[in-house]
Amino acid sequence: MARRRLPALNLTPEERSRLEDWRRRPTTAQALSLRARIILAADRGLTNKQVAAELDIHHVTVGKWRERFERKRLDGLLDEPRPGAPRTIDDALVEKIVSTTLEQKPAGATHWSTRSMGRHVGISADSVSRIWRAFRLQPHRQGTFKLSPDPLLIDKVRDIVGLYLAPPERALVLCVDEKSQIQALDRTQQILPMQPGRIELQTHDYRRHGTTSLFAALDVATGKVMGMCAQRHRSKEFLAFLKQIEANVPADLSVHLVLDNYATHKTPTVKRWLDHHRRFHLHFTPIGGSWLNQVERWFASLTDKALRRNVHRSVSELIASIDAYIATSNSSPKPYRWTKTADEILASIAGFCARTQMHRTSRTGH
Repeated sequence: MARRRLPALNLTPEERSRLEDWRRRPTTAQALSLRARIILAADRGLTNKQVAAELDIHHVTVGKWRERFERKRLDGLLDEPRPGAPRTIDDALVEKIVSTTLEQKPAGATHWSTRSMGRHVGISADSVSRIWRAFRLQPHRQGTFKLSPDPLLIDKVRDIVGLYLAPPERALVLCVDEKSQIQALDRTQQILPMQPGRIELQTHDYRRHGTTSLFAALDVATGKVMGMCAQRHRSKEFLAFLKQIEANVPADLSVHLVLDNYATHKTPTVKRWLDHHRRFHLHFTPIGGSWLNQVERWFASLTDKALRRNVHRSVSELIASIDAYIATSNSSPKPYRWTKTADEILASIAGFCARTQMHRTSRTGH
């Protein structure tokens, strides 16, 4: 049987120029670029199978777009409107949903849900969800912030960050703080261990068996921690911890302590002891700026890995768990890597203040 001869495409100069543009332009959609190459190859007299082999596609695809071009020319290579219902949510409704989400609250609630917003504007919850995702709105979430009111904020940030990034020679930099009122908690029923297909289960209620307070000093250079548990966290206990640091730090090193503004760090008793131990130098974080103290990050790891899910039937068991975690941590210490300079931190704070003020101005009109 004789093979059916394919009709010539007879491209005009304008059509060839447009197809070449579609084929070469990096901004052209990949699908349109492929269709242009199919027609240009077919115009050279190649069969559908030859074009398919050259472009590494199926010959049925070549036949489809060749036939579309023969019927509609260049317009046949463009995507046709997809079937489906016409758009029902216009730009005005989208704007209303966004502005309502940002500027109003639903009756009797603190924030909108997709269902409450859908009922309010008369569309489905799924449609509201898509609009919120497009504008990166998350009414169900809430974060926290704290701007330090300390008048010496800039000086304190520069002082502490300078210790982290360029510590003095022949000196030890320690981040010191206390984690107070750590509770020895025992669950009211036995914990059910993890099994394939089931996470570990424990009761939501618990029994209290007393508390302890942990004083800790994190060596910024090595990541090692000195710790001391005490029944209370008064100036007396803090002074005892300072004496422990004094006993464990080589006498030829000066000691720089990064501390918060807790009252027990500044009592007359502590000041008198420091007057007789001149190698100790105290650097106080800004008010509301405990995030500058690296030992807070270590406290978070302690809570997550050794305290939150553990069971302690007595304070002694709790202290044993804390001591074990300190020993494990010190067996392979890893110092936290401080990367931001003081200028970067202060610029970030200034940017946050500027954005907050701009938001307040836009909301109040003043």
